[in-house]
Amino acid sequence: MFSLAADNGIVTVSTQRTVEQAADALASLIQAKNIILFARIDFAADAQRAGLAMPPAHLFVFGNPRAGTPLIQAVPSVALDLPLKVLVWQDGDCRVWLSYNATSYLQARHGAPAELMKAIDGVGALVQAAAAG
Repeated sequence: MFSLAADNGIVTVSTQRTVEQAADALASLIQAKNIILFARIDFAADAQRAGLAMPPAHLFVFGNPRAGTPLIQAVPSVALDLPLKVLVWQDGDCRVWLSYNATSYLQARHGAPAELMKAIDGVGALVQAAAAG
């Protein structure tokens, strides 16, 4: 397992799990931490319903209003990037990845105070745990 952080603020972590396994692990971790899962979008299933094909990809939208609300109150534009999102996806070589926006990127993008960013900084640990297997 390794992580890539692109200049665009996206952190991508590899996993040996399938998309379904990694997605289910992430969903279980979110639930276990009492974080609200607002949506789990299965892009491949949606594509199939539209008569198109694509590799497996699931987008998770999740958060905790106790963590995000003070951040949005201080810097309203951060609501463009909250709730948090993680994409679990398979590339053309059948490798599986989990991608998310780095907290440092979100802080720089919105000029948010570092102390408020700590409340959402756990996304990296969630992704690492979901990718382990």
